[in-house]
Amino acid sequence: MTYCLAIFKSRAQAIDCRDALARAGIGCELVSTPSYVGIGCGLSVKVPTTAYLRARNIITRRAYTQFYGYMNI
Repeated sequence: MTYCLAIFKSRAQAIDCRDALARAGIGCELVSTPSYVGIGCGLSVKVPTTAYLRARNIITRRAYTQFYGYMNI
């Protein structure tokens, strides 16, 4: 199964994002950011690729200042 990681530079914003996505009914979870990414707070939000567009819209609307980007795995 493929999934997308939303990578953050802030643990608090990663947790807030996970909560916002979960409230919107998107199955997501907090995971450790892969070390080879070399950036961030160590936490990312894992989202199924089938929910990527919905998640992206929510993340964009919330305008996180410490959001780094997406990574497909």
